[in-house]
Amino acid sequence: MKPQDVLLLLKIVSNNNPSWNQKPMAEDLVMSQSEVSGAVARCKYAGLLSPDGKTVMRMALMELLQYGLRYVFPQKPGPVVRGVPTSHSAKPLKEHIQSAEDYVWPYGKGTVRGHSIQPLYPTVPEAALKDARLYELLALTDALRVGRARERELAVMELKKRLELGE
Repeated sequence: MKPQDVLLLLKIVSNNNPSWNQKPMAEDLVMSQSEVSGAVARCKYAGLLSPDGKTVMRMALMELLQYGLRYVFPQKPGPVVRGVPTSHSAKPLKEHIQSAEDYVWPYGKGTVRGHSIQPLYPTVPEAALKDARLYELLALTDALRVGRARERELAVMELKKRLELGE
């Protein structure tokens, strides 16, 4: 697995279109088509995509996010930079958690100053700003990577809703 694999899976969930194609997906994620193709192959092999490579196995993705992500792709907050809010500093967790410290993905066109969180993939800020649903999924995913117990618990609940898994 590579970090862009998680990005691809979250984008497929965000699109909610089982007949998606690799070329537009690559453009939306600001990735090459070969990177998308490689991610599809790895995700199929890992059981995160159906054998046809089009449908996300949502329960398997949730298990990866909930139990494995913070160990496989760990992240610690870095220096204060300008960027795009993530984790508890972005919707939907921002509505539930009050914090004096913002977390951001470093991004020159960002509007918020906060502690830097390296995104799963370099193009995450740009891709997230083009798709509000993807942005929320990525921010919740970051809460699982860097959040404390309460943030992680809230992120799991919100992700289950968005992945339509129920409780």
